[in-house]
Amino acid sequence: MPVLFRDREEAGERLAEVYTGPAEGPVVLGIARGGVPVGYRMALALGGTLDVVTARKLPVPGNPEAGFGAVAPDGSLFLNREMVARLGLREKEIEEVSGRVLAEVKRREAVYRGGRPLPELEGKEVILTDDGLATGYTMLAAISMVKRRKPRFLAVAVPVSPEDTVRRIEPLVDLFVCLHRSRQYPFAVASFYRDFRDLTDEEVREYLKHFQ
Repeated sequence: MPVLFRDREEAGERLAEVYTGPAEGPVVLGIARGGVPVGYRMALALGGTLDVVTARKLPVPGNPEAGFGAVAPDGSLFLNREMVARLGLREKEIEEVSGRVLAEVKRREAVYRGGRPLPELEGKEVILTDDGLATGYTMLAAISMVKRRKPRFLAVAVPVSPEDTVRRIEPLVDLFVCLHRSRQYPFAVASFYRDFRDLTDEEVREYLKHFQ
């Protein structure tokens, strides 16, 4: 797979260049951690504000790199039912994993926001972004959470995504922007970046400070 981006910030700049939404001071929500530098560049370019969503995937027991769903900070839960059935996961196992992940989600909320609530989204233009999609379940959980807050316009903007994930998410939002839709498998978001190192909590806070 080709390297398309130097780093996440460059990906955010390129997304802003092709974004066709209203761009009237949008609220850009980056999914932590990798979506925050993408969102940072989008918010700067579009004259918006930046905040963070700490939705996280639910790791498969014994294989933490794989996920069978995701949970958002408000408890919104999306499960890959096909994978759950294939793995034979019982309800108790799902509850244990989702509870553990939700605790980490809430920890990150506290660290990144310091007690600040999610910004007011009702009637606003909202852009959800990440450094790329894989199965898309983390984004689905974030979409569900944001929709409950009644935005006027909801967009998802990501640098890369598998084509089947695009088809799953695109109908759920007003605008879906993706710079590269892949039909190749296996698919790994990291393969499209020259610099795809993990961000620290402190780095996430530094990005957010620019908009506080």
